[in-house]
Amino acid sequence: MKKILILQILLLILMIVILISCGRHKIKPNLSAEERMKRAEEMFNDGDYLDARTQFRIIILNSPGGSLSDKAQFYYAECHFNLKEYILAIAEYEKLVRRYPNSEYVDDAQYKVGLSNYKLSPKSALDQTYTEKAIEEFQKFLEDYSNSALVPKVNEYMRKCRDKLAQKNFKSGESYRKRALYRSALIYYDFVLDNFYDTKYAERSLWAKAECYRRMGELEQAEKFYKLYLEKYPKSSKVDKIKDLLSSIKTNDNDNH
Repeated sequence: MKKILILQILLLILMIVILISCGRHKIKPNLSAEERMKRAEEMFNDGDYLDARTQFRIIILNSPGGSLSDKAQFYYAECHFNLKEYILAIAEYEKLVRRYPNSEYVDDAQYKVGLSNYKLSPKSALDQTYTEKAIEEFQKFLEDYSNSALVPKVNEYMRKCRDKLAQKNFKSGESYRKRALYRSALIYYDFVLDNFYDTKYAERSLWAKAECYRRMGELEQAEKFYKLYLEKYPKSSKVDKIKDLLSSIKTNDNDNH
């Protein structure tokens, strides 16, 4: 009997919570745009993105071009974003950028277009179309809103995107190098060095490039890139090893002569 009573009490509490929740978000059909916006924002701040999304959509449809249209459009997109519906969010943020170029939310929307693409980006081993798109959108942001307070965040996400692309190409190079397909490996290392020179994978690629030439017996090229590595990364843990390799290359060169 005690268990049944406890269960009944728990069910009663649950019903009360549901009723309170429903009552809190009950919307009258004849609300003004301002009143509806206030209620929609309350829902949004409570994390009730589904109901908030409906209310923002009503404002957009009923007051096109109104004073609250751009705000409603932005928060409508935000609801999709917070529900992890990133493709839908991108479409709605882009609508705001197109339709309301003078809105106070336009830089936030462009930032979120890039961020949504970043969120869709998979691990580095997989296709990186969304990562490349994120970089494109973040670059557009930096060109159009260079004075925005969001610039530091955009630069940070740009760095993360570039690291991911660099990692993908570096790993492809490593895959070929481990199979002794050195010419193919060099293509990927060079791509990293040419396009992602500001990432940690540039150092690794330069080292691997020198190693490929050494393994192929092209000692003059190997020496060139070992020396370049020492010049660029004098504090690397590989310094002593490279000095030994250079000494060995020089010895071999003298023996050949």
